[in-house]
Formats: sequence, structure tokens, C-alpha cells
Amino acid sequence: MDRVFDVEQASFRYPGAETCLEDITFSVRRGERVALAGANGSGKTTLLHILDGLLFPTCGRVLFMGKPLTEEALERGAFGAQFRKSVGLLFQNSDVQLFCPTVEEELAFGPLQTRMPREDISQRIKDTAELLGIGGLLARSPQQLSTGEKKSVALASLLTMAPSVLLLDEPTAGLDPRSQSRLVDLLEELNAAGLTLVFATHDLVLLPHLADRLIVVGEDHRIAADSDVAAILHDEALLESVNLIHEHRHRHGSLVHSHPHRHAAGHGHEHGDGGPGHVHDH
Repeated sequence: MDRVFDVEQASFRYPGAETCLEDITFSVRRGERVALAGANGSGKTTLLHILDGLLFPTCGRVLFMGKPLTEEALERGAFGAQFRKSVGLLFQNSDVQLFCPTVEEELAFGPLQTRMPREDISQRIKDTAELLGIGGLLARSPQQLSTGEKKSVALASLLTMAPSVLLLDEPTAGLDPRSQSRLVDLLEELNAAGLTLVFATHDLVLLPHLADRLIVVGEDHRIAADSDVAAILHDEALLESVNLIHEHRHRHGSLVHSHPHRHAAGHGHEHGDGGPGHVHDH
């Protein structure tokens, strides 16, 4: 099965609220790097939660490896166990994901639920900690770590399960530039090793380094575009229509001019005449 996820005409609404996803259809193939981008409130985080089996469409359906991803299916032994082993979700706020007294226990928690032999768990922890450069943190409490360290530990707790799919909600949010660069390099390495990656982000500056394909969710909660990253990032009319960029006005003496302002972490922005990487921070 080449397709990992098939989302077919899926809509979702929280009880007592308006619809936050409407008629969503797309597929994710094995080994892809796909980004979900949209303004705040467009529904991209909800869509990630649906792909992770935390929420279920109010209409339409989602398939995982060709099989319906439903609450009932996840309660069945074989499918549910395989799904939870295969798919990991990195939350935007690492604090909601970390709950054990030490980092080592965080990394061991998932494998322990699968009754993996202790010696295999210890090796998984050692290998994963080395990969992420957190070997020196194993005895520490996650609550005492920096934002970047917490993000690394949360990701490591997923990787000890050896997943084939990672879902990541704003993975670079709150990270300093050095931590962002390290995370991007790691994710590229994981994808090269065969992992399928699906991101939710509104950081257009880092997007070309995170994904090859971009699905844009508009403020009407529908898919506005689905294409390669470069093509969509050059479509300023589309980006402005979904509120991912807006006109930013500057005054130079008596002259006033405007340019597209691209939403990015740290409130950076890109000038349309500066090309990729010409970023200014306030």
C-alpha cells in the first residue's frame, strides 16, 4: 500500500461550535513530506488530530493504509496496536506531552506499553538519545528543561516507538534559530531514512526546508491549494487570500510603499524583492 492516509470528503465540528473543517480530501503517500498551512483557526491542528485518531470526522472518512480509521477500529487489538505503533504526534506545546519524572522514563514509556524486553528498551533509549543529542538529560526532570530541550525529548519519546509516520504541530514554534536548524536537519535525516512526515505550520520562511508538498487550508476551512511548496509560495495572491501574508506598509520620508509580509516564527517577515532568506525581524 503506497498511500498512508486517504482523507475523503471529511468535515468536522466541535459540539456546539461551527464547522472547523469542510469537505477535506487528500492523500499522503509513504515517504512524503507534507505541510498543512493556514492562518490561525483554519483547522490545521484539528486535521492533524484527526490523522492521529484523537478526533474523528463528523462526516466523510479517513483511511490508514487502506483501512478505515475509526474509534471502533482503534479499539480492536490488531489494527489499533499497529496504528499507535506506526503513527506519532508531536504536539505544539511539549508540556502536554511530557509527564514522567525523568527524561529516561519518558523515552521508556511507549515501549513499555508494548511489552518490549527491557534490554531492547534500554538500547532504543540509548540510540534515540544519541541521535537527538540528549544523552546528558536522561536523569533530569522534563519540567526543568528549556523549550528546545523539551521539544527534543518529546520527539525522542515518539522515536523510541520506531514509528513510520510523524505528525508534527508547529514543530519549530518557540525554538531559537540554532534549535530550529538542528530540528530541521534531524527531520530531513528521518525522512531520508523512510519516515513519512506531515507538518502543521504557518511559518513560510522555514517551509521549503520542512516539506516538498504544501496543502493550504483557507479560513473557510476548505483546501485552497495542494501543490509543491515552491509553486504555492510564489503565488502571493493565493497566500494573501488565505491570510498567510498581508500588505505591510513602510514610510521612507515622504514615500510610502507596501510589500507582502509573510507570517513566520519570531514575527519575522520577508520582502518580496529580497527573495527567499531575506528576512527582517522586528
